[in-house]
Amino acid sequence: MPSHISAHLNTVKGMVMELTLNNGVTMPALGLGVFQSTPEQTTAAVEAALAAGYRHIDTAAAYGNEREVGEGIRKSGLDRSEVFIETKVWVSDYGYDQTLRAWDKAAGKLGVDYLDLLILHQPAPDRFEKTIAAYKALETFLADGRVRAVGVSNFMPHHLKQLLAETDVIPAVNQIELHPYFTQPDVQAADAEHGILTQAWSPIGGITFYPGWGEDRRNVMEDPTIADIAQRRGKTPAQVMLRWHLQQGRSAIPKSTNPARIAENFDVFDFELSADELAAIDALDTGVRNGPDPDEARAERFAMVIPEA
Repeated sequence: MPSHISAHLNTVKGMVMELTLNNGVTMPALGLGVFQSTPEQTTAAVEAALAAGYRHIDTAAAYGNEREVGEGIRKSGLDRSEVFIETKVWVSDYGYDQTLRAWDKAAGKLGVDYLDLLILHQPAPDRFEKTIAAYKALETFLADGRVRAVGVSNFMPHHLKQLLAETDVIPAVNQIELHPYFTQPDVQAADAEHGILTQAWSPIGGITFYPGWGEDRRNVMEDPTIADIAQRRGKTPAQVMLRWHLQQGRSAIPKSTNPARIAENFDVFDFELSADELAAIDALDTGVRNGPDPDEARAERFAMVIPEA
């Protein structure tokens, strides 16, 4: 585990592993992701996750389901302070003043007066001056208490280098595509160098088998090495992959709308992978990205307008 990350693992089944971010804020390492969860599915998924023991929910303005995440949290009956809420600013809201307004959109939809973690969704290198300005707005939110931590998503080492040269606050988190078939060791190393926690999206390789996302993709859920470890451990391949992330000091945000699968994904605190098993999973890396290239300019996608609250 990287030395900059302080973590403790409760071995009682169902207890939450927490990671301490570089500003001292603690965050549950395992959270529910709601990427591609329709608004109709999201409220129930969040309720199911919180009932199963999750205390961390990850959403984004671009997902179109922040409002339903807020509804799910309220319906859970939990106090706001018990749930770590993470969301993302979309590129069309980059720029200092625009990002100040993005806060109103996110907080209004979620129904909260502060966020635990607010991050920039893409580096958008074709307009990086706006990315820098947006991050400076995040720094303002951090200073005035509207967020407890700030971060980035899909930032490669060269993006991080430029961001750090032009801003004051080191990101607490960098959320990137990371699963056994694509581990991005260079990004993980750059994050660790600066005390940034690496958070895995698509942590169980969902992006390798989403229908319609791409052709000729290998399904990491069906990998024989992972299947063999899962059989020996009496766990599912997904549980093995999530345990792999946690033992290596990463945060992971698996997505599901199935209550049984949501609970199953949280049941990863009662076993431990050996060093050889961790190494075997590490060796599966293909170096092939399945999600969008963070260096690619996607003008049409970036122009998507985020509605007001």
